[in-house]
Amino acid sequence: MELRVATDQPWAVPADVLALPIAGVPVFDGPLGELDRRSGGELSALAAFGELSAKRYGATLAAAGELPAGRILAVGAGDADAIDRETVVHLGAAIVRRLAGRPVRRLAIWLEPLAGRLDGGAVAVAELLARGVVEGGYDPQQPYRAERDAAPPILDELVLVVPGAADTAAVSRAAARGQVMGEGANWARDLANRPANEATPQVLAEEARAVATRHDLFVDVIDEHRAAELGMGMFLAVGLGSDNPPRLIVIRSGAEGERDAAGRHLALVGKGVCFDSGGISLKPADKMEEMKMDKTGACTVIAAAATVARLAPGTPLLAVAPAVENMPGPHSARPGDVVRALNGRTVDIINTDAEGRLILGDALTYAERLGATHVVDVATLTGAVARAFGHLVSGAFGSPQAWYDEFAAAAARAGERVWQLPLEEDYFPEMESWYADMVNTGGAEAGLIKSALFLRRFVTVPWVHLDIAGTATFRKATPYAAKGATGVSHATLVELALAGAR
Repeated sequence: MELRVATDQPWAVPADVLALPIAGVPVFDGPLGELDRRSGGELSALAAFGELSAKRYGATLAAAGELPAGRILAVGAGDADAIDRETVVHLGAAIVRRLAGRPVRRLAIWLEPLAGRLDGGAVAVAELLARGVVEGGYDPQQPYRAERDAAPPILDELVLVVPGAADTAAVSRAAARGQVMGEGANWARDLANRPANEATPQVLAEEARAVATRHDLFVDVIDEHRAAELGMGMFLAVGLGSDNPPRLIVIRSGAEGERDAAGRHLALVGKGVCFDSGGISLKPADKMEEMKMDKTGACTVIAAAATVARLAPGTPLLAVAPAVENMPGPHSARPGDVVRALNGRTVDIINTDAEGRLILGDALTYAERLGATHVVDVATLTGAVARAFGHLVSGAFGSPQAWYDEFAAAAARAGERVWQLPLEEDYFPEMESWYADMVNTGGAEAGLIKSALFLRRFVTVPWVHLDIAGTATFRKATPYAAKGATGVSHATLVELALAGAR
């Protein structure tokens, strides 16, 4: 998709569709009034009929009248005073998804109604809209269905209409950045959506190698034999029951231990359970097919490393992705088994379905051994986070607070919602074991907090834990996203890493 910035007024820009964001109750004066006049009063007539409003992501196609566009698409941005970065990303996605099944090749979007409402003006809006258009054009059915009903259009050109813009180069650069960010998120979604028969730990490792080769990154894949020599007892315990052996994937940009401009050797650690049956502690059959998505954290950190390499080559960064299948089998870990972690702690596995924290614990320790000074782990870890926050907000923990605040600032720049939860140490005694240093789960009460307290035992540097179990997947389509993997946290991780770009 080519990007172009047009400095003409929106009524002078040729396109198959001209998208008009509607912020607040539409008032037909100024530029919107001129657009209405040139459309033959179509917009005001639709508003009077109740068909055009500012309802967020509500979209209406209208005749273009004398305008040099084939159609007008009016899209609600909601309350003008509530427009934020998330709204703009989703608005871009909602625009392209509303055009599904239509023969649209050139799409123009008028930025002015949004630019005055967002810090950064047209530059910020251009980046976020371009990213949203790319993410909205994602079609999870494409690999598996030759014929698809109402697929999003494949655009040849996206025209960002910024009348009288003084610095079109800055707007163009921002839009190109957003396009790269969207493409990275879509790659993570592709991999997360792939079924377990097509995405084993070995396949995930091969995908990581391919990404590293494309972007000139260092890659190392640790097999089960090296993992045993290193002493990764928790990581190995999860993969014992599967015929597809585990792989610990490491991608690195920059030299070993090299610090970025912020003085960090940042590591992104992602949970990669390619399929989670629960192991011996077998899950219910209902919705078990969704457990192919339990690798989303790993897919996301690999994609984030690639995106950072595209936007700021050479930025020091680690991505560590422990990849396993959690299956029942003759060699599976059993409830009551005691294993020794890479950092020497012993863990009494009382529930084999609390497996994500086991593989993450060893991966966190290994990231520190590779020189990480700051760590973020991303995981579809608990059902509790979805019950607490639903599918729109990710739960997060962090220590020390200053590091969490840097992460939260990156999430705000990315337009992604996170909510901090307390690391209340008084809950940890409930995770003590008669036989080992601790058990791997401590009951349902405060289970979300206990999962983070478990991980905290395997990291000594500034650390954030992000639980995306609720936000990683949509069970039904929304106006701005298809059903399936969402790409959540990719943009946040990229923004966090780019804060240290030179």
